[in-house]
Amino acid sequence: MDDIHYREYKILLRPERFFDPHQFEVYWHKLGQIAPEFKVGVTTNKDGFKRQVREVLFYDTPDYDLYRNAFILRKRTFYTDGWPEPEHELTLKFRHPELAAAAAVDVVPHLSGKADIKFKEELLPLKDSLGGMRSLYSHNCVLLSPGIVLDAGLERITSVFPELAEHCPADKAATISLVNNLPVEEVQVNVGSFDFGHGLEAKATIAVWRDRATESSIIGEFAFQAKFDRYDALHAKALTRSEAFFRAAQTEAPEWVKLGATKTALVYNFGKQLVASHEG
Repeated sequence: MDDIHYREYKILLRPERFFDPHQFEVYWHKLGQIAPEFKVGVTTNKDGFKRQVREVLFYDTPDYDLYRNAFILRKRTFYTDGWPEPEHELTLKFRHPELAAAAAVDVVPHLSGKADIKFKEELLPLKDSLGGMRSLYSHNCVLLSPGIVLDAGLERITSVFPELAEHCPADKAATISLVNNLPVEEVQVNVGSFDFGHGLEAKATIAVWRDRATESSIIGEFAFQAKFDRYDALHAKALTRSEAFFRAAQTEAPEWVKLGATKTALVYNFGKQLVASHEG
């Protein structure tokens, strides 16, 4: 529960770079030119540029009580050939810059059915300069089609996730609604993978988030994620290589990089003043 089993490296990308679908390939080619400098193996998936579409919805109280207390409540629906699939994902995430704080929050739901619990370290660039690195720790619970009515109110959500009541001091009668009334359309390619040696491999994705109402791009993201059994067993040279590549992806392609936020923060601050959070 409180051991890190995922390390995910994320770089936000300027939305204006994705003016047509070919830009996914352009950016991946750029990364492929950087990787050999660090002896990083690159594999492109057979259908690596097949675009997958998902709807991403964030829910919170009118005062953003969840987000202000480091929680994120997200519903994600997958589309196939333009049609929504009957199943969807509901994720509750506690994300914090302090490892101990994230580890201490129990996100196991009081609900029958399968719950996928993930504890991640998320690596992000520094907020104000290229080539750096900072960490956020994320304790996630992913439920598949749980049948929870999200607009039923905070009391219903806290009955499924009791930890919310302890760590989120808000009125249980508070309503829950779509954050900023913003439905996000995510277009993602599961483009390939990186091999950093010594058994450390990571799957890579490139995605663009768009405002579904206007079809205007909000932000892009390049990410690669490694899964492992024990964090302390990861090879030091492989970790160093992965981090050096992550830094170089920022400094050697600066025209692509968007600093200063996370995707979630952009949704919460869409057209508004800054909403305080724990995202650093």
